[in-house]
Amino acid sequence: MNQKTSGAFIAASWIALGAGMIGYFVGLARAEMQLNEKGYYFTVMMFGLFAVISVQKSVRDRLEGIPVTDIYYGLSWFSTLLCIVLLTIGLWNATLLPSEKGFYAFAFLLAMFGAIAVQKNTRDNKPMGRNEDNLN
Repeated sequence: MNQKTSGAFIAASWIALGAGMIGYFVGLARAEMQLNEKGYYFTVMMFGLFAVISVQKSVRDRLEGIPVTDIYYGLSWFSTLLCIVLLTIGLWNATLLPSEKGFYAFAFLLAMFGAIAVQKNTRDNKPMGRNEDNLN
């Protein structure tokens, strides 16, 4: 039995994704750092969003018996962990106040959680029997 996701959880997921991304990017836009540093943090966020969606999709595909290559599955996990490590190293070495470092870390984690939850909700609410080349 496939139960639909509640509207409240769907809304909470989108709010988490939006709050994390908007907070992170507004903080980045207002930060007093060089453009190359802003580019680094922007790229880590975008790469992280893609990576966690890939993890969620590949884990779910495997649970549902949809073939996922070991290479793609492993790269999804590696990419996710790499993003977290890159953000940690960047913040550790940044000349930012501890409160700013914490802000970026928590906004990043909130956006990652939101992206996973939104992808899960999208997958859960997909009409049954429609594969569409498994692009979801």
